[in-house]
Amino acid sequence: MKALAVLCVRNEAAFLIEWLAHHRAVGFTDFLVFSNDCQDGTDILLDRLQDMGEVQHIRNDGPYDKRGIQFTALKIAEKLPIVAEADWILPLDVDEFVNIKTGGHQLVDLFAALPDADAIALTWRLFGNAGKVRYDDLPVTDQFRQAAPEVLFWPWRASMFKTLYRNSGVYKKLGVHRPRSPDPDRVEDQNWFDGEGRALDAKYKTKRIFSNFGRSNTALVQLNHYPLGAMESYVLKADRGRAVHSSDLLGVDYWIERNFNQETDTSIDALKPERAAIAAGLMTDDTLAKLHAAAVNWRKARFDALMLQEPFRALFGRLLMTPPSRLVPQKAASFMMRYANTARKTAKN
Repeated sequence: MKALAVLCVRNEAAFLIEWLAHHRAVGFTDFLVFSNDCQDGTDILLDRLQDMGEVQHIRNDGPYDKRGIQFTALKIAEKLPIVAEADWILPLDVDEFVNIKTGGHQLVDLFAALPDADAIALTWRLFGNAGKVRYDDLPVTDQFRQAAPEVLFWPWRASMFKTLYRNSGVYKKLGVHRPRSPDPDRVEDQNWFDGEGRALDAKYKTKRIFSNFGRSNTALVQLNHYPLGAMESYVLKADRGRAVHSSDLLGVDYWIERNFNQETDTSIDALKPERAAIAAGLMTDDTLAKLHAAAVNWRKARFDALMLQEPFRALFGRLLMTPPSRLVPQKAASFMMRYANTARKTAKN
């Protein structure tokens, strides 16, 4: 079985070894990674990983699709043999970690639990900043252990998912959150399941990108999402820009909607020994180890440079003053959702 993870990155070399090692431990066999406009050596580090047979790396230098850099990369991916030959596909970001909670915590165990699945919606579980200020060269999954509750009522973005799906030809195009362009003659036969193993309705087969609110969606599998990191790292993320909407500037609003720290979740540690062993094996390559170290040093130097600029210094100061996000009660969330739904209907008309 070939399981392919598709990744797009910019200036994130310092996080690649952990991410790759974890997903190899999970059972992904192939990795297609796109880089663009990197100053920290991400592209060079990926070239080295490609030389080592670990990934296929493509520089995504443009021109770009009007929908953004990530959409451009996925359009390129659709034409590649590594995609055509995959049995299962999952587009991911470098701050997302597949966390399987059944059996031996690998893909084979998830597929055994859902043998009829053609697609599995991996719902985000947001991991907050945990009050960490400075960036350290330590595994993200070891540093950030505080998360949103499994049942969260607001914000609506917290229920987004990424789709692990069977590459059977039913969906013609890759998508950021779900496969696109379904074959109308075959799509109704697709079996979609959520992270609890519940069958999903027909809307998921064609358009939905949000799991249902007000219930857990993560008993079998969840997608650990670490969108913030240390405050220092968040300033660099603001400098880098967003993956899909690259022109949108990140501010405190993005931070507040994701900085939930109410519950401790260490379930991803089930594969920590395997992840650590794979990462250690990769780092025995002297060239790769030097490139990683250079990327770490670049992050520290870049932060120092950004702190001499008022917009980034102001952002960092606001982060220092912003407390962890508090939960919105169900009644208040329903009130907000009513207006959100009305706004969407109005926009369609």
